Amino acid sequence: MKDTDRNDDGYGGYDLIVIGAGSAGFSASITAADAGKRVALVGHGTIGGTCVNVGCVPSKAMIRAAEAIHGAHSAGRFPGLSGQAQVDDWQTLVQSKDDLVATLRQKKYADLLPQYPGVDYIDDGPAQIIEGGIIVGGRTLTAPKLIVATGGRPVLPAIDGIEEIDALNSTSLLELTTLPESLIFIGAGYIGAELAQMMGRMGVKVTLVTRSRLLPGAEPEVSEALTDAFAAEGITLLTGLSYDSVRRDAAGVTLRVIRDGEPVEVTADHLVSTAGRRANTDGLGLEEVGVETNARGSIVIGDDMRTSVPGIYAAGDVTDRDQFVYMAAYGAKLAVKNAVLGGDQRYDNSVMPWVVFSDPQVAGVGLGEHEAREAGFDIKTSIVPLDQVPRALAARDTRGLIKLVADKDSDRLLGGQIVAPEGSDTIQTLVMALKFGMTTKTLGETIFPYLTTVEGLKLAAQTFDMDVAKLSCCAG
Repeated sequence: MKDTDRNDDGYGGYDLIVIGAGSAGFSASITAADAGKRVALVGHGTIGGTCVNVGCVPSKAMIRAAEAIHGAHSAGRFPGLSGQAQVDDWQTLVQSKDDLVATLRQKKYADLLPQYPGVDYIDDGPAQIIEGGIIVGGRTLTAPKLIVATGGRPVLPAIDGIEEIDALNSTSLLELTTLPESLIFIGAGYIGAELAQMMGRMGVKVTLVTRSRLLPGAEPEVSEALTDAFAAEGITLLTGLSYDSVRRDAAGVTLRVIRDGEPVEVTADHLVSTAGRRANTDGLGLEEVGVETNARGSIVIGDDMRTSVPGIYAAGDVTDRDQFVYMAAYGAKLAVKNAVLGGDQRYDNSVMPWVVFSDPQVAGVGLGEHEAREAGFDIKTSIVPLDQVPRALAARDTRGLIKLVADKDSDRLLGGQIVAPEGSDTIQTLVMALKFGMTTKTLGETIFPYLTTVEGLKLAAQTFDMDVAKLSCCAG
């Protein structure tokens, strides 16, 4: 991009063009507008982007519904109780999810635009980047700086026959008009884990298939704990395999895999691919202007959010960085500050929390054991199973554990992961501990409220130096 002074003739009055009206695009536009800049926000797909339309909001609404069913069935873990629940009307449930999505899309995106007079929303079709601006809807818009925030989309893995079977993805699964009897999920990352368990709790027979293991990015102990929880709910998990082919016939969809050198076939009503995503960079003209992308089409950016072309920045799922909505918004703010506000800030995910909304929930922050060793630390670890956490005992739900990683020399906490029913909320305390450089000793001496899941962090910190099983309640 040309980096010259803006003038109304040369740049149409815009200081910044943002392509993509999802979480990153809105974050960038609002940040720039609040600083008095004039912004052209150019739509790319449905306003609101992935999170509100087909990602976080619809999936978590359905996961919560499935938790209500499971909670009723789980009443029996308390002596003297019993409970039952089931899906009575799948179409009504799906419609309620769609209504929630439409409401939030309108309230948190479309209705916000009039509140920012410095932002012009342009939804005239796909944009193409040129030197000094973009072409959209047959006209040229110019600005000295541009931010690409066009997001990503699901992609099918390379399996023979998969293009011919009408495979579902994380979006189309939640648009089914009838509840299937059985499903095969390919891919056991966070999307596959969440959706497979959700559908299992809706009464669907689920088989989850993966080349490696459940949540391959999590600590092995965490993966094993969640695997046990899935097995207890009747989910079939096939791991450590290679894909051979898939076909559809009168019986349904049949996936053929090779496991331990032997072919295994699984048949279900539908196959759901949750094995990967690809950046929405096709047709933007990135190659023509010299913007570097990787093999998955993702835009390669530096820590300052700048691409390989001066004046062009990128943020969110279209980049080669963390694929979380809150990191998309964070990165977009940094891009604006560096692009048009004279900043020199750097992307920092060292204390970035991540959450898998399975049950029990999985959450983590910082370095895992392998990552810490790879980074050159001489480490120590501690693991506390949930049967040592009073909250879990009182809830009669001891599925899970807490694992901490620390530097042996300085005692400073380096990271941790949690698998627990309330892990998503608990992790933020560990985020703060890492952010402010706490040691295991300091965390272990901190006062925590009794009968909370977060108290498990204190017990995990104390486990570095003692056997917490020998402590009485609150004795630590």
